[in-house]
Amino acid sequence: MFPNIRAEMARKNLTIAAMAEVLKINERTLGSKLLGKTEFTWTEVSKIRQLFFPSCSVEYLFEPREQNTA
Repeated sequence: MFPNIRAEMARKNLTIAAMAEVLKINERTLGSKLLGKTEFTWTEVSKIRQLFFPSCSVEYLFEPREQNTA
């Protein structure tokens, strides 16, 4: 999971659908990547930072958090 991306999305009122459209990927694909089920490409990482969150570092945005499996 990437809680910092989710927090920044909420601050800017961005939806997965809106981001996926700009990134030219499927909503489901983006959702899977945000959940950590599949990996982001470097191009996607770069675009997300540049297009949506230019004031945030890549390290901050993509700092992972492990999901509880309890």
